[in-house]
Amino acid sequence: MTHPNQTPKPAWNSEARPARLEERLDDDVVRCHLSPRNCRIRPGQHGFCRVRANRDGRLVTLNYGRSVHATEETIETEAVFHYAPGARILSMGNIGCMLNCDYCHNWKTSQARYVEDKDVHHYTPREVVDIAVRHGIRVISWTYNDPVVWHEFVVETAALARAAGIVNLYKSALFITAEAVEELLPVIDIFSVSIKSLDPAYYRRITKGRLEPVLEATEQVFRAGKHVEVSTLMVTDLSDDEKTARAMAAFVGERLSPDVPTHFVRFHPDYKMTHTVRTPVDRLEKARGTALGMGLRHVYLGNVYDTDATDTRCRACGRLQITRYGLNADLVGIDADARCTGCGDHTGITLLPDARPRERVRDLPPGQDLSVAGFDWHGDVRALHFQLRNTSGAPVRAYARRLGGAGADRSWEVIDLAPHESFRSIAAKSTPGETGVQVAVDHTCESTLHQVFDRAHFPTVEATAGTLNADVSPLPLFVRDASRNSRPDTPRSPRP
Repeated sequence: MTHPNQTPKPAWNSEARPARLEERLDDDVVRCHLSPRNCRIRPGQHGFCRVRANRDGRLVTLNYGRSVHATEETIETEAVFHYAPGARILSMGNIGCMLNCDYCHNWKTSQARYVEDKDVHHYTPREVVDIAVRHGIRVISWTYNDPVVWHEFVVETAALARAAGIVNLYKSALFITAEAVEELLPVIDIFSVSIKSLDPAYYRRITKGRLEPVLEATEQVFRAGKHVEVSTLMVTDLSDDEKTARAMAAFVGERLSPDVPTHFVRFHPDYKMTHTVRTPVDRLEKARGTALGMGLRHVYLGNVYDTDATDTRCRACGRLQITRYGLNADLVGIDADARCTGCGDHTGITLLPDARPRERVRDLPPGQDLSVAGFDWHGDVRALHFQLRNTSGAPVRAYARRLGGAGADRSWEVIDLAPHESFRSIAAKSTPGETGVQVAVDHTCESTLHQVFDRAHFPTVEATAGTLNADVSPLPLFVRDASRNSRPDTPRSPRP
C-alpha cells in the first residue's frame, strides 16, 4: 500500500518514446513496419504486441529500457554451440512480443496484458553495458520473450556494447521485416533463430504469425555473414515427428548451409498447453538422426541431459571437441586457433579467448559473518537463478559453488557486487554426479532463489520471500476462464 505522502510509482508502460520504422497515414493513423504484421494503428490504440502505440499521430514504444532482471547465464542457454562455447553472457529480456505462441515459456512477460509492475526493471543502455563490463562478460544476449519488439533499445544499447568490445547475440523467433533486420545487422554478431515449424498452418494456428517472413529473415542474416544457429521446439504430439525434422533439415541444408548448427529442443508444458507431457527423448533422437542422414553436419538436442547428442565432434576426423552437460561446456579437442587437436582441421567455431573468468577461492574468508544455504537438484529442475542485492554503500562479495560428484571442484566462485547493486546469475548442473549448489552471502545482501525449468523460461515467481532457505518456487500457472468473454485467458499463481 502506498503511504499518503508518497507518489505512486508510474506503471511500467507509462513512458512513451518515439519509435523507429514509422509510416504516417491520413487521419493521424500510423503504420508500424517492425514486424510483418505492419500494424495499422489509430490514435490511442496499440499494435498486436501491445508495446507499440499511436500517441497523437506518432508511433511510440512503451517498453524502452523495460526489462526482466538482467541475468548472467552461459551462451549454451541460447542454443548457440559454435560461438564462444561456455562463455558467460548477460541475458536481457523485455516486455511484449510480436507473437502469441500457445506454449510460450515466458508468457508472463511476452504477453503485455499479464505483466506486473513488480516484475519490471528499468535500465538505460549505459547501465546494461556497465553491468557486462563490471562482471567481465563479453556477450550480451537479447533474449527471453523476444527482442524484436525492443527494437529501439536493442539497437542503441548494442551499438554501445560493440564500442566497448562486447559481442551481441540476438535470440529470436525473427518474425521481423527486412527493413528492421537491416537496422540490426551493423550491431548484432550472432543470430539464434527459433523456427517454430516449417508448416504455414502451424504458424497461423499456434504462434499467430506467418512462416515465410521468418525464413526470409533467417536467410537475410545468413547472407549478411552473421553467425547463425537455428532451433525448433519439438512439441509433444504436435511437431515432434519425422516430418518436422525433414522439413527443418531441408530448409537448413538448401536455403542456408549444412554447416549451420541445428537444435531440436525438448518441450515442457506451459501457458495454454499444460494438458500434455514433455517431449519423449527418443523422438528427439530420431529427429536428430533424420537431419544428420539428410546431410546436416551439426545437429544437437536441447533441454536434455545425459546424452552425447549435445557434444561437438570434428566434421573431418570425428574427434570429440566439446563436451556439454546441460548448460555447461568443456573444450577438450580444440586448440587456441579453433582447430581440431586431432587432424588440424578448422572447427568453424569462434572462440573468445580473452573472456575473463570469475575469481575462485578455496575457502570462505575466515572471520566474516556469512549465511550459507544449499539447493538440491531434483527431477528436471537442474538449474537455479540466484539474485543478490547489495544493500550497503560499499562493495561486497558473495560466493557460490557446486556440490557432489567425484573429483568435483569444491572451490567458491566469487561474485563482486558494487554498492547497491542487484545482480542475478545462473548455476546449472554440470556433471551427472552433482547434487546441488551452495550460495554464501553476508548480512548486507538480500538474496532470493529461482528454480529454472529448462533454458527458455524466465521465472517471475520468486523461490523465496527474502530468505535463502525456503527454496521451493512454483511456476506461474495460466488458467483459462471461459466466463470472461472479453479476456478469456487469465493468469493465476498456484497455491503455496
